[in-house]
Amino acid sequence: MSQQSRENILGKIRKALEKPGDKPMPKPDFTASVYAHSNQDATVTFAETFILNKGEFFFCESRADFLAHLSLFMQKKGLREIYVWENELMHLLTEAEVPFRSDDSRFLNAEAGVTLCEALVARTGSIMVSSRQTAGRRLSIYPPVHIVVAYTSQLVNDIKDGLQLVQNKYGDRLPSMISMISGPSRTADIEKTLVLGAHGPRELILFLVEG
Repeated sequence: MSQQSRENILGKIRKALEKPGDKPMPKPDFTASVYAHSNQDATVTFAETFILNKGEFFFCESRADFLAHLSLFMQKKGLREIYVWENELMHLLTEAEVPFRSDDSRFLNAEAGVTLCEALVARTGSIMVSSRQTAGRRLSIYPPVHIVVAYTSQLVNDIKDGLQLVQNKYGDRLPSMISMISGPSRTADIEKTLVLGAHGPRELILFLVEG
């Protein structure tokens, strides 16, 4: 390309840039969701996605219903070394006469950890937990079975809504760790074969209680 041709092209570009377009680009709305709106109930959306992520889901209409389901689940699985560190759950399990440990004794033998959560994210089927919970970091990671008790009031559509719940709860004293659990721990690093329980619990069970 000759020097003259290059100058002609550059000149046209400069003139085009000087003249505003007839339809300027609209200013983006950064507060709008990037997801299409869904009319489906958040509970249904969460349950469907959670199950697709290999989680086991139980819906309980009341606390009494939850305790009945939990007792049957424990018996079916034959779980004996169960660890619970949150007062609310200790009261519930004591009421249901489900034996559990509330200290660190024999923790290396733990078969299941039962915890609460901060929120449930419907769109991703994820459970939001934090280090500010009494259960801490270990109870949702070490035992091969992680049982989560949540309430329908904790259901939100998106991650940002879950983070807002955490912000409302703790204010300026935010947890040092906020984590999303989307199904049991898994990996396919070895020969592309999916293995559950590689880096954490191999089973994730959620009891969603109306309330």
